[in-house]
Amino acid sequence: METAESDPIDVESIRADFPVLDRQVGGDVSSPGQDEDDDTPLVYLDNAATTQTPKPVVEAICDYYYGYNANVHRGIHALSQEASVAYENAHDRLAEFVGASGGREEMIFTKNTTESINLVAYAWGLNELGPGDSVVLTEMEHHASLVTWQQVCKKTGAEIRYIRVDDDGRLDMDHAADLIDDSTEMVSVVHVSNTLGTINPVGALADMAHDVGAYILVDGAQSAPNRPVDVEAIDADFFAFSGHKMCGPTGIGCLYGKRSILEEMEPYLYGGDMIRRVTYEESTWEDLPWKFEAGTPIIAGGIALSAAVDYLEDIGMEAIERHEQRLAAYAHDRLSEFDDVTIYGPPADDRGGLVAFNVDGVHAHDLSSIVNDHGVAIRAGDHCTQPLHDKLGAAASARASFYVYNTREEIDVLLDAVDEARELFA
Repeated sequence: METAESDPIDVESIRADFPVLDRQVGGDVSSPGQDEDDDTPLVYLDNAATTQTPKPVVEAICDYYYGYNANVHRGIHALSQEASVAYENAHDRLAEFVGASGGREEMIFTKNTTESINLVAYAWGLNELGPGDSVVLTEMEHHASLVTWQQVCKKTGAEIRYIRVDDDGRLDMDHAADLIDDSTEMVSVVHVSNTLGTINPVGALADMAHDVGAYILVDGAQSAPNRPVDVEAIDADFFAFSGHKMCGPTGIGCLYGKRSILEEMEPYLYGGDMIRRVTYEESTWEDLPWKFEAGTPIIAGGIALSAAVDYLEDIGMEAIERHEQRLAAYAHDRLSEFDDVTIYGPPADDRGGLVAFNVDGVHAHDLSSIVNDHGVAIRAGDHCTQPLHDKLGAAASARASFYVYNTREEIDVLLDAVDEARELFA
């Protein structure tokens, strides 16, 4: 394990909060968690897809279900009141986490980043876009953004444009300046690429958007978990992120939106809790953020995500960012020693906490299978960025992604497994 002297965080202490990291893997996959006969330690390097969940977050879920499980905003009995207060406070906590001074009114709970982007695209885009308008994305967008805006532009007649990615995996900002013009109504950009690791200049893009009267939506799925985020400092109009990538449970995500914009938007979903008054002829909507949270919400998930934020901030977001960058730089540098390995994205000292790569003559899926035999969990495929992979000339890539509980020693295990794959397919 890395020591406190060599690393900005106490990794060994943190790992104790994640029992799954003590697992041995292999054996019968039909019996999850029951690999007693296998002695291969788990090395979990698939954190860009989903992070593991620490004990305090699981305990927050249990506390809700064991202690005050009730629906929110629907009862005056004690349990409903307790659940409502905890759920509402969770909105405030998440708003604080991303620097939204407007509090709960600017923080909508969704299922994930994908639903958050869809909320904006359908609640705002369908009503505001039309022929002659443009939506500007980047060539490195996740399908959650690319497919969503693609479909809304088809429905509305708006044009979709893509900012080029250069050979170093960075955005061509001159091209961005050309594309973002008076026709642009929305710029939707990923903060940190889940394939390239590129950290995009979202503040500069926000300035470009606002200069022409457009809005900007930032996909923060790969940034909110591992670095300080201040939505007001970057002047984002919308900011979307997911709980399961930041020590929280699955099924809970967030959408920050500037209050003035959210107040003008129509709801995306209709039903219970999002209404103020209903007659047989008309309905009026509840105040923010509830008008965008129809039906019984993800109560336990929201409360648990608040606990996850507490957990991360106890470690320190700056420290988490430094730790991830150190691991990514180490993995990048070591993989670069292999002359038959292609690494995608910016240099080692200028990327988020992941490395996507390919080994000559070895399909990414085969590589993933081989490293799995060593207990290493990585991602193989197009990472929901098929157009970007087409541009890179790669059908798929392998991706190792790191988090607060990972170590250099674990990366060494990955490297040994990659070396074995190279020899096997030589």
